[in-house]
Amino acid sequence: MDAEVSLPLWAAFLMALLAVWTVVDRMVLPAVRGFVRGRSERVVEQVNPKLHIEIQPFQRTKRQVLVDRLLYDPQVMEAVESHAKEAGLSKDEAAAKAARYAREIVPAFNAYLYFRLGYALARRLARLLYRVRLGFVDDAGLEAVPRNAAVVFVMNHRSNMDYILVGYLAARRAALSYAVGEWARVWPLRAMVRSLGGYFVRRNSRDALYRRVLGAYVAMATASGVPQALYPEGGLTRDGRLRQPKLGLLDYMLRGFDPQGDRDLVFIPVGLNYDRTLEDRTLLRDLDPGAERRGLREALVTTGRFAARNLLLMTRSRWHRFGYACVNFGRPLSMKRYMEERGFDFRRMAREDKERAVAELGNLLMREVGSVVPVLPVSLVAKVFAEESSEPMGLLGLKARVHRLIRELEAAGAKVYIPRKDRDYAVTVGLRMLVLRHLVEETDGLFRAKPEERPLLAYYANAIAHFAERAGSAPLGEAADGGA
Repeated sequence: MDAEVSLPLWAAFLMALLAVWTVVDRMVLPAVRGFVRGRSERVVEQVNPKLHIEIQPFQRTKRQVLVDRLLYDPQVMEAVESHAKEAGLSKDEAAAKAARYAREIVPAFNAYLYFRLGYALARRLARLLYRVRLGFVDDAGLEAVPRNAAVVFVMNHRSNMDYILVGYLAARRAALSYAVGEWARVWPLRAMVRSLGGYFVRRNSRDALYRRVLGAYVAMATASGVPQALYPEGGLTRDGRLRQPKLGLLDYMLRGFDPQGDRDLVFIPVGLNYDRTLEDRTLLRDLDPGAERRGLREALVTTGRFAARNLLLMTRSRWHRFGYACVNFGRPLSMKRYMEERGFDFRRMAREDKERAVAELGNLLMREVGSVVPVLPVSLVAKVFAEESSEPMGLLGLKARVHRLIRELEAAGAKVYIPRKDRDYAVTVGLRMLVLRHLVEETDGLFRAKPEERPLLAYYANAIAHFAERAGSAPLGEAADGGA
């Protein structure tokens, strides 16, 4: 009875590790989850009365409950059976695959992280990098949106900063749920994105089962009134121009919409623009078929160098913010009214007719987004340099061209942001940004675009190119007087 029992050191260490894990799993983690859940519920009680679109019960539901609900959706169950037959799998194997997709897609919204941590970080980061401006807002239209409506903010996609900028500026109206690409499915971004209400989307996936699970989730969230943000372009613009809309997510949102139901579906066009897009050179590289493709390591190294260079400038008090970042909110589009005026119901249309109707709606939404894209100082000055020859211009000649461009853009319905309501100052700050970035060079008081930087100048000019295309006119801002 008194004999000693000896264990190898590794076995004792393993037992201790298992004991610690049991305590953490059974006691610590439940306590932490309960604490976070309690804080989240208190935040919901505080912010809901202040929001135009309240946080919906769907967003507060436990993630596993939403996953189970999604898997038992009739369309998903039908897709599982079809996939099992087509792929030669058992029903359990196909169901397990659908379950993996559901867990990948469904978010785990946390109001505390969204409004207390996410909002504070977004606000600080956006204001650190840019002079953030809220430009045009259709206040009357936004106030008329029913409080129980399913609201979708439809916007152009110029930068990954879009998520941060719009989330920050829209936080007083709603807690937005974003569709996020696979680039964010890395630790620790994955958990953060889910906690902020984002759901992951595999771009251009050809897996019919995956598309059915994704479509069922988007339809379910829309029917439950979750405020969402939609990028119809499907990805970042590479050349600065607005892209043709992709219709997958839009189709999913419309799939179960009942125009006679209690809840309306309202699309709000949102236009964004920046005096400097952080990814501009990387995006232009994607257009060059001869450019060397960079992997994740090279991208991280480039990002690190960019951050280090700017931090060094900060320490020397030589750093400038990246100009203006502006967001405009346009006129809301009610789907109840839209469908009533056209006399159809998406749910009852033949496939070809529905595809045509969804494409028509997507093009309309993209035009509405384009109409509220802000015109910023760098876009104005870059457009003049992009359309001019290599001949140098004096400051007065440049201002004359930009002033004429502003008048023509305003006549075309563009929302031109003029800082300090001073057009000369707008030219000055736009030109200063281009000179600081060495896209434009100055010699003896004359300014000339650097030939090797013309693609980048065109990128910023293209942000407002659609206004000229709509007018069907000659290049905007073409002055009759001399350059200098």
